[in-house]
Amino acid sequence: MSRDRNVLGEPLTPCCHEPKTGFYRDGFCRTGPDDAGTHSVCAMVTEEFLAFSRAQGNDLVTPRPEYGFPGLQPGDRWCVCASRWQEAAQVGLAPPIVLSGTHEKTLEIISLITLKQHALDAVH
Repeated sequence: MSRDRNVLGEPLTPCCHEPKTGFYRDGFCRTGPDDAGTHSVCAMVTEEFLAFSRAQGNDLVTPRPEYGFPGLQPGDRWCVCASRWQEAAQVGLAPPIVLSGTHEKTLEIISLITLKQHALDAVH
C-alpha cells in the first residue's frame, strides 16, 4: 500500500489500472525525484485536452508500446503533468480530475481551490 498522500491529505487512491497509468506505471499518480514532469494529476482526459497537449508537443493519442504507452482516448484516466494541466486550465481546456488520485505534490504547482473547481469527486 502506498504511503503517498493526495491533495486532500488522505491516502492516495489509484487513478487507473486500464490503461496502467502513472510515471511508475503502477496505476497511481505518484511522483519522485526521477519524474521531471511531475505526473501527479489524475485526469479524465477530454478530446480538447488531448488536442491541446498534442499542439504543445506531447502526443497522448498515438500508442508508444516501446514506452508501455497505449495511447489515450477521451474518457480515459491518466496521470498528467501538473504544469501541462495548469497550462490547459489557463486557456479553459483543463480536463476534470480525481482529487483522491491526485498526488499532494501537485499543490506545489496548482492551488487546491483550482483543483477543486475541476474535480469529478468534488469536496467543497
